[in-house]
Amino acid sequence: MFKKIILYFILLLIPFAGFSQKKEKKDIEKFQNNLNKEYLNPKETPLRDDNFKNFKKHPFFPINLKYRVTAKFVKNENPEPFDLPTSSGKSKQYQEFGKAYFKLNGKDFILNIYQSLDLMKTEAYKNHLFLPFGDLTNNKETYGGGKYIDLEIPTGDTIVIDFNQSYHPYCAYNAYDYNCPIVPAENKLSVEIRAGVMYEDIYHH
Repeated sequence: MFKKIILYFILLLIPFAGFSQKKEKKDIEKFQNNLNKEYLNPKETPLRDDNFKNFKKHPFFPINLKYRVTAKFVKNENPEPFDLPTSSGKSKQYQEFGKAYFKLNGKDFILNIYQSLDLMKTEAYKNHLFLPFGDLTNNKETYGGGKYIDLEIPTGDTIVIDFNQSYHPYCAYNAYDYNCPIVPAENKLSVEIRAGVMYEDIYHH
């Protein structure tokens, strides 16, 4: 009898799991479409000259929900402002908002999550968090300087990190006009993250 009850609940959960995966994939597809639209829009794109004229769409890794992880989130109760170096040699002020603990491919990882001291003063970005990271695809399928993920302040003790929605900094495409935070050493992962935007090294001539 007990086994039948367990089986009944498992069968009930299957449709919900399928619905959830469809929604997650749609969210990723929306991210991809929006990123392409941004780069095709002359008012928003970081691309210039021939790079803009020749741009059609970004290459992406195939969507893989393995790279959408629910991490344990530990908030930093006493964050200290610090200067995060940028690609121009200058720095921008951030604070370490918290840490994310998660498993990937059976291994444990930790990523620091940051908050911009400038952006947090604005209403539109007061809940915005910044996750720069590097991985073993850098200088191969992705930009050598790593990638970024935009997050929101979580309400509980977990945070969803979807590497399928990771993107390159603007300076990967235009080092002349943009000044991008450099990925801190502690956020460089010893694993391949085969998700999100890929990179074609056609932008630095």
